[in-house]
Amino acid sequence: MYEWDFSILWGYRWVLLQGLGVTVGFTVAIIVGGLLIGLMAAMCLLSRFRLARGLSLAFIEVFRCTPILVQLIWFYYALPILAGIEMTPVTASLLGLSCYGGSFYAEIIRGGIVSIDPGQSEAAAALGMTPGLAMRRIILPQALRRMVPALMNQSIMQFKNTSLVSVLAVPDLVYQGQMIAHDSYRPLEAYTAVAVAYFVILFPLTLFVRHRERKFGANR
Repeated sequence: MYEWDFSILWGYRWVLLQGLGVTVGFTVAIIVGGLLIGLMAAMCLLSRFRLARGLSLAFIEVFRCTPILVQLIWFYYALPILAGIEMTPVTASLLGLSCYGGSFYAEIIRGGIVSIDPGQSEAAAALGMTPGLAMRRIILPQALRRMVPALMNQSIMQFKNTSLVSVLAVPDLVYQGQMIAHDSYRPLEAYTAVAVAYFVILFPLTLFVRHRERKFGANR
């Protein structure tokens, strides 16, 4: 029978904390990057220009319909060859995860915007507002409130997706867990600690998102 010994992890506590810091930092970066990409893609989807709509739709479908792990590997190995540029593991991971998340954020943002009554835009136009001004001051503030639960759910997924950057040797929590497992010969304890760290962070966030969803449903 296997004898658990978590005391071995105490000597690796700073390694785990460093990995957790990298994971959290990555999460913040790819959420911000994904939201910016998603907002631009959503605005292009709603554009009156066919080319902008087509390019945005192609971007969204490509990233939504291919595995994120394949995308990370492609950004790291294929893009430098095709574009003739250097790509570090961190840069490839940030770019891949931001684009992947942005493709989902785009649909969330687009859905939130089109859910607003068209009469809002007509009223803004009657007041002399330009379409851009009406979007910033009238449509987006109302749509954002409806988007929050879905955006938060996708952001939680982004946090979990950071675990894949370990395949590119980015020193995140999973990568550090792998190093500890190889060094200590205690893989069960190392990977259990990694799983517990993810759970401790994500479970409260999941409960908060559920609370927001119920509150939004009640307000509607």
